[in-house]
Amino acid sequence: MNESELDPSASPLAAFGTQLRRSRKAQGLSQVGLGALLFCTGSYVSYLERAKEVPSIKFVRRLDEVLETGGTLELMWWQLRHTALLEGFPEYAAQEARAAEIRLFEVGIIPGLLQTSAYAAALASAAVRRGSITQDQADERLKFLAARQRLLDQDPPPLIHAVLDESCIRRPVGGRSVMSSQFKYLEELAERPNVILQVAPYSLGEQAPFTMPVTLATLPDRSVLAYSESQQRGLLERGFETVRAWEKDYHRLQVEALPKAASLAMIRKAREELHR
Repeated sequence: MNESELDPSASPLAAFGTQLRRSRKAQGLSQVGLGALLFCTGSYVSYLERAKEVPSIKFVRRLDEVLETGGTLELMWWQLRHTALLEGFPEYAAQEARAAEIRLFEVGIIPGLLQTSAYAAALASAAVRRGSITQDQADERLKFLAARQRLLDQDPPPLIHAVLDESCIRRPVGGRSVMSSQFKYLEELAERPNVILQVAPYSLGEQAPFTMPVTLATLPDRSVLAYSESQQRGLLERGFETVRAWEKDYHRLQVEALPKAASLAMIRKAREELHR
């Protein structure tokens, strides 16, 4: 079978083909062997690995299952499908699916991994009304988020440590009912043994080490990737010095933020105030 090398930076489809080949080889499978498990030919597997065709979502989900990728290929498949995502984000999301630990800091809105479907839909609908994206793109963005959120139910799931700026709680999104359900969902998530939730209160002022969203993803080999974004694009950072500096700031943030119990009390109080 054709094993010619692809440049994964050439296109999203080339990146997909490269990741498929890496995942197959990690399982010790030949193209013919993988094809047998998927009830297709080895030639078709070769075709996909050489970026000659976009497979169906059903086929990609079967690939993820057989190759035990944790959903990485599906996330990359969504990158092929739509243009509504911030530049650079799909690359991070593909790594996120493999992470053993994810540390988050968010400003202004609840992090995507922790959003309810109604909260996410309200944000997507607002983007459509502003003319930033089309309705089709909004629908695809929500499907992509649902695919990302499946990692919360993996076995074993990654450790999630989320620090929310208080603005995430104070900013109303979608109306009273949506916010109430979102707060309740955060409380439920915080009960999971793999989820740690904290709030960085306004009172931190200039002591808060971050003014932008930051994510640190620890991969199975213990390497760490850092991700942040501006209004225009996302940035995936692999450089040791930069990542290490962000980790130090995140450790400081964890110490300065409210403890888990006090954070949940703030979220619970915010939910109660919605019903007064």
